[in-house]
Amino acid sequence: MIKIPFAQYLSPIHFFCLLLAGWVNREQLQAIEYLQTECAVLRELLGKKRLRLNDDQRRRLAVKGRTLGRSRLAEFATIVTPDAILRWHRTLVANKWNFSKKRVLPGRPAIQSSIAEVTVRMARENSTWGYDRIAGALANLGHDIAPNTVKNILREHGIEPAPKRSRVPRWSEFIKSHLDSLAATDFFTVEVWTKNGLVTYFILFVIELASRRVEIAGVTANPDSAWMQQIARNLTDVEDGALRGKKYILMDRDGKYCQEFRDTLRRAGVKPLRLPARSPNLNAYAERFVRTIKESCLDRMIFFGEKMLRHAIAQFCDHYHRERNHQGLENRLIEPDDDVGQCAGQIVCDQRLGGLLKYYRRKAA
Repeated sequence: MIKIPFAQYLSPIHFFCLLLAGWVNREQLQAIEYLQTECAVLRELLGKKRLRLNDDQRRRLAVKGRTLGRSRLAEFATIVTPDAILRWHRTLVANKWNFSKKRVLPGRPAIQSSIAEVTVRMARENSTWGYDRIAGALANLGHDIAPNTVKNILREHGIEPAPKRSRVPRWSEFIKSHLDSLAATDFFTVEVWTKNGLVTYFILFVIELASRRVEIAGVTANPDSAWMQQIARNLTDVEDGALRGKKYILMDRDGKYCQEFRDTLRRAGVKPLRLPARSPNLNAYAERFVRTIKESCLDRMIFFGEKMLRHAIAQFCDHYHRERNHQGLENRLIEPDDDVGQCAGQIVCDQRLGGLLKYYRRKAA
């Protein structure tokens, strides 16, 4: 009897499919072996530390592990046991058919979340309002609830009664109530190439919090006490000083704000408010301007000499006041021109500093 090889019973296309399937299976086995080795290495790096998985990670492993079954999981599962994965899957199935949250429980219905949000908002925005005052304000909005309910809502959110809330005003409330009479000041530095090498220049500015207008008070490589005292005289000048009409000025505890500088401001009727150490959020308006001018201009240029630095700062300040929209001012310009908002005319692009700063406007007909 003549034996015919098994391959002769197969057509060429079938034989090719078997070879392809075997190759794919081998590639999958190699990938699985690599992933198992990678998991083993990670476990060795973690040592005996127990992995803490969140609910989403457990859910993903449970869904994938259920399709494999316990015997296959014993081969591949490395970070958790097969029983744990199957237990998570049973928990998912049980939660699917859990309707306990939809049951109607006896007793008084819970306060709607929207009412609770409004109650908390009123309490936080009005530190002197008591429970009765808040309940009355809610009644004006169509929410008729008792003052005791207001008390319970505020207690759940950790808000104290009115006498304790109004004892010490919050910093944000102080800023808002004194916005028109408040300014802030800060330094930022720029490295400039000079004939003596790389020199650090200090730029002192003052920002008016209500309007966001910025005044560059001075640029120097040596901000000593004499220079700072002269800057204070310039800022408090009765005719064109940047602090005219201001009662307070925020500043950090930088040593450059010397005693002579602060005394000169006090004599002119401007009270320096020195902020706590390491608290940039309390001078957020000034910090935001520093970030803006550096990201938009200074960090994108190399300066050769003080004259070039002063020119770039002046150009940016003009762009900042007249051509840059400010989100804190409802996305408006600080000093808009008369043609802003027009719908007719050709659109042109004005550029500053070689196109680094751009502004689009309508060209007058």
